[in-house]
Amino acid sequence: MKKYEKVFKSDYEQWYQENEAYRADVKNDPRRLHYHLMPETGWLNDPNGLCQFHGVYHIYYQYTPFEPTGELKLWGHYTTRDFIHYTQEEPFLYPDTDFDAHGAYSGSAFVENDTIHYFYTGNVKYFDRPDYDYIMSGRGSNTIHFTSTDGYHISPKKVLLTNSDYPSDMSGHIRDPKILKVRGVYYMVLGARSANDCGMVLMYRSEDLEHWTFFRKITTEEPFGYMWECPDLFYLDGQLLLLSCPQGVKPRGVDFENVHQCTVMNLDIDFENNTCLIDDVNDIRLVDRGFDFYAPQTFEDENGRRILIGWMGIPDADYTNPTVTAGWQHALTLPRQLHHRNGRLIQEPVEELKSLRSNKRTSDIKNSFTDQQSPLVYEAEIRFASCEDMEMTLREGVRLIWKDRLLVLDLGACGAGRTSRKVELQELKDLRIFSDNTSLEIFVNSGEEVFTSRVYGDLGKVKLEGRFEGRMDMYEMNAFQIEHS
Repeated sequence: MKKYEKVFKSDYEQWYQENEAYRADVKNDPRRLHYHLMPETGWLNDPNGLCQFHGVYHIYYQYTPFEPTGELKLWGHYTTRDFIHYTQEEPFLYPDTDFDAHGAYSGSAFVENDTIHYFYTGNVKYFDRPDYDYIMSGRGSNTIHFTSTDGYHISPKKVLLTNSDYPSDMSGHIRDPKILKVRGVYYMVLGARSANDCGMVLMYRSEDLEHWTFFRKITTEEPFGYMWECPDLFYLDGQLLLLSCPQGVKPRGVDFENVHQCTVMNLDIDFENNTCLIDDVNDIRLVDRGFDFYAPQTFEDENGRRILIGWMGIPDADYTNPTVTAGWQHALTLPRQLHHRNGRLIQEPVEELKSLRSNKRTSDIKNSFTDQQSPLVYEAEIRFASCEDMEMTLREGVRLIWKDRLLVLDLGACGAGRTSRKVELQELKDLRIFSDNTSLEIFVNSGEEVFTSRVYGDLGKVKLEGRFEGRMDMYEMNAFQIEHS
């Protein structure tokens, strides 16, 4: 498939029939994950259109099935009822029109009146002139809407907004629509980059989900990066929060060490009078401390839970995934339930994931401990009665170090270019560690901080040394059950 040509369903179906050997090679790669969603072949990135509809969770995602570097974007599709058993569905959305011909980019879902409303960015690049920089010129960012009554079949696409509908002081980088309803009125947020390289969110207003008018810009008083991607605006435990992915933020101490960030900001918007208070840049927090976390999306399920799923990857990084040589790359994070407590975003793996546990082993730990069985794929829960300092080996060559109020994840030779990431803590109370075949998700102090990273190296080893006392539960983890539609 060519990058700058439309892709139709028939093109994909023909390609799929001709590439059975490719699928078999990827399936047999020993670095495939056990309990994370991955692309069957090729490339996966942003989760899209997350929702629950008539009991079924729909997980769409940016997908390039044809090769592992993400040159051409469709929407892939998984469904589940329990976050354990999944169906890999056919691709859901194709770049098959003039207004999304160069990529069906990221978007979201909004469920109302027995209908799923989808909003996404249709990417178009122009080639009629040689002087386009594709930042200020040469790029069309179209906000597109369609609906579905089942999550599988879609209505005709309709363009809602084009470049001419965005403020005149914007660049061509406007994308990733997400919807919030407040007191009967719909609000859409779009990630944006201004003409003077200031990151922000554009907010639009609608009475009917079809006709949208500009409402306001959301940005910090002091510039914070040049582009805010993947905005997500929602209420959580009474607080209005904005998740986004600012690009171009400089490191600050142990914060913002990745090439791009994912942050949470507290907002206070008066929707009647169109005023907005936002965190000072010094109060903006990271959502995740690891190497591989970006473009998360949240949704409220039918039980009222606010659930987050992120891309276990990041754009433009100088480290890599060795799986590229096997024809695939990236995964989605575990689904996480969110809360807001004591001014902090709290992330906890959804309760359903406990069904994957098997062969529990409980140990009292004090100053030194070695797990003699040490699987590579496991969940570990550690509750400290006290912890002055600690060094934990998560697998051979990978360490988690707690000393002088600094928690450090050091991937050593297993990082494929990833080195170490850190967070400052007043105390270390507990850890919940999910080790999959080639990934780590580490929840710290009941989800106040999280480290997410891909990691390589195939020798299991769990060991603790230091000055601590507590208890550890170790579980072997069963794999997701995935069938094809």
